[in-house]
Amino acid sequence: MSPSALRAAMVPVSRQMRAYFAPVVRGSEVPAVFDPGVSAMFPLDAPPAPWVDLGWIDSFQRSYETPTEIVRSGAKSLPAAQFRGPLEACVEFQFRQWGKLQMALAGGSEHMNVLAPAGMMGAAPSGGPGLPAVAVLEGSTASEIIFGPGATSTFTPGCMIAVDVDYRQETGYVGSGIAGAYVSDPGAVKQDANYVRRVTFNVGRVVEVTGTSVLLAQPLLGGVPAVGSGAQVVIAFVDREGGAFFQEWSALFVAQEESGGRVCFYYPRLSPNPRAGGASGFVREERVEISERSSSIAALALKASFIALPASDPLDGQTVVCYRSYYPSAMAALY
Repeated sequence: MSPSALRAAMVPVSRQMRAYFAPVVRGSEVPAVFDPGVSAMFPLDAPPAPWVDLGWIDSFQRSYETPTEIVRSGAKSLPAAQFRGPLEACVEFQFRQWGKLQMALAGGSEHMNVLAPAGMMGAAPSGGPGLPAVAVLEGSTASEIIFGPGATSTFTPGCMIAVDVDYRQETGYVGSGIAGAYVSDPGAVKQDANYVRRVTFNVGRVVEVTGTSVLLAQPLLGGVPAVGSGAQVVIAFVDREGGAFFQEWSALFVAQEESGGRVCFYYPRLSPNPRAGGASGFVREERVEISERSSSIAALALKASFIALPASDPLDGQTVVCYRSYYPSAMAALY
């Protein structure tokens, strides 16, 4: 086969982009690693831990705004060398699916679990006092939460639960496995023992209730419940415009190949950073028509915008913000 006949396969063709996120270890800021060699056959429908599939996304745009400066010398100020200015790279797209992670990433600050209320007293915009937590016993896993005999009556198939420890007036990042908030002033939390369960990412959907445990549809993102954890019923999610906490995640975006090669964009550290969208500001949600016959039927898409934070490549210590990987299709020309 002639080289010219092979060149057609050099064009990556993809219908959609898919997003995967994994938590960064807060405090040490250690990102999740995507190794393009080990992950050459990254399974899109069953991503390996710690990556979480957040579904197909639309309007994916990357920007790289790092200036390249020139050093000039000599009588005519001729270019003598180049160097890079301040690093800045951004990503914007729309989540077409709504979930806890999608909302948290699009919002950017603390993301709350609305606990099943204990009553009408103490009503609050982020959710008032919740029903008492049910103690979680040792032996629980990320997919099965074990309670004492008779303690499962609080839960029903289909309900959502938050599983985490009581808040005990500590400072710093809180949330098992994944940081959900940062507490600098314990007094501001007002001795709310349920605060960690309000912000935890350890949430799950109950699919079965036994005499001593509940089984979850998906494993808890934060892993096996910590010793001393409790479980509470969650009825909704809520986020806020504002707040001092910034989410930080590793991200992988994959253009799945329809014909031609696969393209992957790996960001070791992304932090939500809504960018100015003109006089009207950054659009948080956007209607997307799903029917050509009726403009009144539309989906509500979550718009997300991120700034890439720097990471050090262990290969040579260089500071980077993104890696772009290309997997050529079989027998494609290489140049």
